[in-house]
Amino acid sequence: MSLAILASLALAGLKTTSVRVEVHVGSGLPAFHIVGLPDAGVRESRERVRAAIVSSGFEFPSGRITVNLAPADLPKDSGRFDLPIALGVLLASGQVAPPHASPLDVRDYVLAGELSLTGAVMPVGAPLAIALGVAGSLPVRTLILPQQGAGLAAHVPGVQILAARSLRQVVDHFSAAKMLPEAVPVPLAPRQDPVYCMSEVRGQGTARRVLEIAASGKHSLLMVGAPGTGKSMLAHRLPGLLPELAHSQALEVAALGALAGDGNNAFGLQPPFRAPHHSSSVPALIGGGINPQPGEISRAHRGVLFLDELPEFKRSVIESMREPLETGQVAIARAVRTMVFPSDFQLVAAMNPCPCGWAGHSQRHCSCTPDQTTRYRAKISGPFLDRVDLHIRLPANGPDWVSQPAGEPSASIRSRVQRCLQRQLQRQGCPNARLSPSQLDRYCQLDQAGQRLLEQGIARWAWSARVIHRIRRVARTLADMDGEATPGPGHLAEAMHYRDAWPESPL
Repeated sequence: MSLAILASLALAGLKTTSVRVEVHVGSGLPAFHIVGLPDAGVRESRERVRAAIVSSGFEFPSGRITVNLAPADLPKDSGRFDLPIALGVLLASGQVAPPHASPLDVRDYVLAGELSLTGAVMPVGAPLAIALGVAGSLPVRTLILPQQGAGLAAHVPGVQILAARSLRQVVDHFSAAKMLPEAVPVPLAPRQDPVYCMSEVRGQGTARRVLEIAASGKHSLLMVGAPGTGKSMLAHRLPGLLPELAHSQALEVAALGALAGDGNNAFGLQPPFRAPHHSSSVPALIGGGINPQPGEISRAHRGVLFLDELPEFKRSVIESMREPLETGQVAIARAVRTMVFPSDFQLVAAMNPCPCGWAGHSQRHCSCTPDQTTRYRAKISGPFLDRVDLHIRLPANGPDWVSQPAGEPSASIRSRVQRCLQRQLQRQGCPNARLSPSQLDRYCQLDQAGQRLLEQGIARWAWSARVIHRIRRVARTLADMDGEATPGPGHLAEAMHYRDAWPESPL
């Protein structure tokens, strides 16, 4: 045949798009053209493909070769198109012809692999992300990948992964001379995250209670307190209260880590914990670059993002998280395309009540002027605070905190959290923090006493609709923790109590 059509894919974040590789070999002066918005890496595949075909013992056609990567308006990058282009050239020139009795059809396969000049199939970046994309969006369920990386992709269920070492092996497979072996999953190295226990926290009973509420409904949390009250200590123990990730979720987290440069085999069932420094820029937190990479909020996907000393972050960095907190994903727009990365994280933020940190302290004197305190707190905008579910103030520990007994360990708290989250998933299919307004009306109905209490709070504090939704979500979580079918006035009152974290300045 003079025309061959194969399937490959384009990768944008964790999203894959099917790419049809059309190869035509016709008469005319020798030429090799690749069209369909290829970047420099794809255009250079002409020389790699030419050398790989000759080195593999085949003849490179002397006619006019045109390769179309469709859809034509989708930018194409990386060397993963080398393998389908080379196989397409051999098919279109008639050098590879599957026997008529063979059931193999090249259109039933997705091919991705870079070729060396010797004809070897070289590794491609993010094999886990490629396999996850094929499993989630493409109708074809057989994927041919380089042998280095196929073992990682084989962990993705629902996709058959075939491992190829060379172009000759791929040709033999489609000629039915020798079939490609199915990839065997390789051991995944555990992600080395430290595990902290709540039994190490002494005192701060209210904070312990709120941390369990946050874990039980996947709620975001802001802690305000003087230095040394345990804000960072509590935040580092939240991942230990969350249930282990499902295998598919852990693979998604590992794929995001690989895209961000962590390596292809960083795997763990414990929810990730990310704590970027307050000097981080918007691209570092949200993601970005010429070829956009995941930022800290995507690397905290399915886990916890801890922002210590929140007012020390740039205002633009804090405000950039408003949309991801609402949607659970971040869209990074560029001139030719928009990349979407998942960012379903739990935000935990900590800050001092004033620049010196001692406002409202019972023993230490605050040296800040009212104007300094106002400017400091104004670094956190009202719209951002509206998107945080729980606001609490941590009081200073008394002199007897050292002699207080150890608290309840994380393991027993985690068992309660797991039961509570399971109840939510069975009822509505998502944690309470992700309830939509229509779901709130269905699953969080208030009685007359609760409705009056909420109306009194709105009249007194002028809460926005967004704040009201968050109060109702927290009340729904409190009811789930108590095993109640609907939130009562007590649950609503407690949820309303967790909206005031600012101590009054003694000045």
